[in-house]
Amino acid sequence: MQEKNNIPEFNRETLDLVDQIIKRYPAGRQKSALLPVLHIAQSENSGWLSPEMMDYVASLLDIQPIEVYEVASFYSMYNLKPVGNCVIEVCHTGPCWLNGAEKIIAHFEARLGIKPGETTADGKFTLKTVECLAACGNAPVIQVGQEYHENLTAEKVDNLLEQWKRENKVSHTNPYL
Repeated sequence: MQEKNNIPEFNRETLDLVDQIIKRYPAGRQKSALLPVLHIAQSENSGWLSPEMMDYVASLLDIQPIEVYEVASFYSMYNLKPVGNCVIEVCHTGPCWLNGAEKIIAHFEARLGIKPGETTADGKFTLKTVECLAACGNAPVIQVGQEYHENLTAEKVDNLLEQWKRENKVSHTNPYL
């Protein structure tokens, strides 16, 4: 991503990808491309959507910025403030809660020293609680990028954290590239 006068701009490869996505929809219905374009924009902006980035997306889709803000603020998959390299989303709805999600959240809090919605001081991890991740039969579950981790225990969490630290895990890569 490039910036001109603090206004973000996608590089040619990313703009070509955005154009391909927009062409999937009938003329005049380019707003239908909003969700995938927001995913791309978020990955191009270190995992979050700044107001400037959302304005840029609105200009690409020829829609009003408020239309982008409404969508980005509705879905938990979009981050409206800077996040760590590895965003850990813990499901905390009914089935996960009944199967120990609150204990898993508490374990992440203890291991990382942060609460949901916060990022570690080193910028490596952000912890979020989210609504249903659609893996109720294997609760409790977390999502990190496009990976799901199910049937969690404190020991599994510890192993995952150690692995992610070793790998310097980055979870907000462009899902369309």
